Amino acid sequence: MNISIEIKERDTKHIDIFVAGEIDAYTAPKVKEALETYQVKEGIILRIDLTEVTYMDSTGLGVFVGAFKSLRQRQSELVLFGLSDRLFRLFEITGLSDIIEIKNVEGEMNGNNA
Repeated sequence: MNISIEIKERDTKHIDIFVAGEIDAYTAPKVKEALETYQVKEGIILRIDLTEVTYMDSTGLGVFVGAFKSLRQRQSELVLFGLSDRLFRLFEITGLSDIIEIKNVEGEMNGNNA
């Protein structure tokens, strides 16, 4: 049950976060902690690459819902990338794919804005 989180601040408005491993009840607090720093900033674009995430449960979904709400209140954006078919179905079944922007682009994010 390991997780790794890498954060790259491209500039003051564009932050890329790369997550690898499993997001569950044990690791979700680490993901939440990594996102909290950015949830209080105004007008940012937080892009999260989930290409290397092999599993996510409802605790993980809750982390992203909380981040989405906080960011939206501050006129900021949350964009998820690289979801496997299984992860995308999880967001789709729960209706979260209708409110959270998901770009199903696998691999490393490029320099384009989300």
